Amino acid sequence: MTDSLFSPLTLRGTQIPNRVMVSPMCQYSSPDGVATDWHRVHLGSRAVGGAGVVMTEATAVSPEGRISPDDLGIWTQEQADALAPIASFISSQGSHPAIQLAHAGRKASTHRPWDGGGPVSPEERGWEVYGPTDAPWPREESYPKTHALDTDDLEVVVNQFADAARRAHLAGFEIAEVHAAHGYLLHEFLSPVTNTRDDEYGGSFENRTRLVREVTAAVRAVWPDDKPVFVRISATDWLPDRESWDLEQSVRLAPLLREAGADLIDVSTGGIHPDQQITNTGAGYQVQFAESIREETKMPVGAVGKITEAEQADQLIRNDRADLAIVGREHLRDPYFTLHAAEKLGVDVDWPVQYRRA
Repeated sequence: MTDSLFSPLTLRGTQIPNRVMVSPMCQYSSPDGVATDWHRVHLGSRAVGGAGVVMTEATAVSPEGRISPDDLGIWTQEQADALAPIASFISSQGSHPAIQLAHAGRKASTHRPWDGGGPVSPEERGWEVYGPTDAPWPREESYPKTHALDTDDLEVVVNQFADAARRAHLAGFEIAEVHAAHGYLLHEFLSPVTNTRDDEYGGSFENRTRLVREVTAAVRAVWPDDKPVFVRISATDWLPDRESWDLEQSVRLAPLLREAGADLIDVSTGGIHPDQQITNTGAGYQVQFAESIREETKMPVGAVGKITEAEQADQLIRNDRADLAIVGREHLRDPYFTLHAAEKLGVDVDWPVQYRRA
């Protein structure tokens, strides 16, 4: 039978009931990194809405790994305890709770978008930011100089990801995703745009990919064998006129991540530099990258990027372009996207009993 949007996907010992995943989307609403009722309702309603996987926003593995002072975190037990009932509720609705583990690197310590963005000073709850070198994010002159991480620091970062994954498992999450995209720390090490180091973590492809491979292996080591690990990457920097990260290197990376313990590559793009040149932003504009990685490596992939219609999501599964349709902004507009997609596609799925009379 041809796989469709409503066929299950099995990864390790985990069977996901359909191919719809709620993309990680920052809410910037966590005092001291602690999840609130907002997160319980936000994530819980998407599980009620039928998505097979409901993933948290980028969840910082350390205080300095947050994008903003209001980001979700899991570097303390208090934070994990606040996430546990959310994971439990998602599971009770037949969805799989997933968590994206993240470190923002040199793009950390910024204001929330609705507060204007830009760097947060130490006087405003900001902090020193970290990266592969001391070069700051180049959008504004006011961005602070970055603290270059040495090899001892990187060992700490790897352990922070592992500790966060351990807490996430005990909190009830069933899928862990390593965030290595969008110009954040792990992507900063992958891309020659930001990684100009001359040690074992810089220079060659092998060296630039070392940190993300180590982090993935560390997360896999503490994650249950029957539960999957995802890695989100930016498949291209969209910087064709300079040496940068591109699709060819992403294809080379995917099997290495599989060896490190990854079960699916969540394929996004961009974010490493404000000069990026995105040539097309139409419907499904990033699917081509997921499709290429899947075709070249035979590794399961998730596709993301302006997936807004039921038929569009179904076709990318049916046409073997991706294994998961990762839907972001459409889930903000419609928490019940998956249930509405089933109706449009003529698929009989169970609605919550509380809503059936509608």
